[in-house]
Amino acid sequence: MLEAAVGAAEDAAPVPRRRRRRLPWKLGIGTGIIVVFGLAAVFAPVLAPYKPLAIHPLQALQPPGGSHLLGTDDVGRDELSRLIYAARVDLPVAAFGALLPCLLGTMLGAFAGFTGRWADILVMRVSDLVQAFPIYILMIALVFALGPGVRSLLVAFTVVGWVVYARVIRGEILRVRNLDYVHAARIAGLSRRRILFVHVLPNTLGQTVVYVMSDLVFAMLALAAFSFLGLGVPPPTPEWGAMTAAGEQYVGTAWWLTVLPGVAIAIVALGLSLIGDSFQDRLRA
Repeated sequence: MLEAAVGAAEDAAPVPRRRRRRLPWKLGIGTGIIVVFGLAAVFAPVLAPYKPLAIHPLQALQPPGGSHLLGTDDVGRDELSRLIYAARVDLPVAAFGALLPCLLGTMLGAFAGFTGRWADILVMRVSDLVQAFPIYILMIALVFALGPGVRSLLVAFTVVGWVVYARVIRGEILRVRNLDYVHAARIAGLSRRRILFVHVLPNTLGQTVVYVMSDLVFAMLALAAFSFLGLGVPPPTPEWGAMTAAGEQYVGTAWWLTVLPGVAIAIVALGLSLIGDSFQDRLRA
């Protein structure tokens, strides 16, 4: 009887509900910002009220409001349409400007750390040579040598940016390659390539993912800076940095030409920074 009563009480007791894992607020807000700008870039032909290159001289420098929600520039082009279309340039260039050096640096760092000996010496000495030059001076020299444009910027980003990834991955692989599970994989007869790409490299990418977010911000700001200096995306292609530079002479009379592209850059950079901080918090937990 006692066992039956205990069993009945256990059956009647409420089953505790599992707590749902909430999405970190930094990751949620950051992802939301990037998704909004990404969708705006993808659906720019639908969202933009005007063509970004359509010139209307009689409507030049109109303030925000009316038929032009964010005003017009010095030749009558709609500012909102140009901001939306500029996302189709800035976001992909920033993405490739961070991913290309990440891929190159990860492969070189993995090769150096796992192989050791002459490969390690060669990769590290080349990275020391690249780091001996100030970053922006080296990038400007490369862009001048190759000519202004997106291709030159991507080459400059890759040449300068791979060093950090290579050093991070090399250090992580030096830490991981002597652990027990790696020795077990060697004893099992697995090939060096399989051990590296299946057992070692996936366990060393945590810090790299965090740094990619920071590098995306750097690539976007660098693109804006080079476009501001006339070394980035050539006009009349809409690009946030170039739009800021074009509106500089009208700061006193048409503030929206410089403020709005700058706000767009700042918001996207904030979103990427929040995502990076969320990943960093996850690694620390």
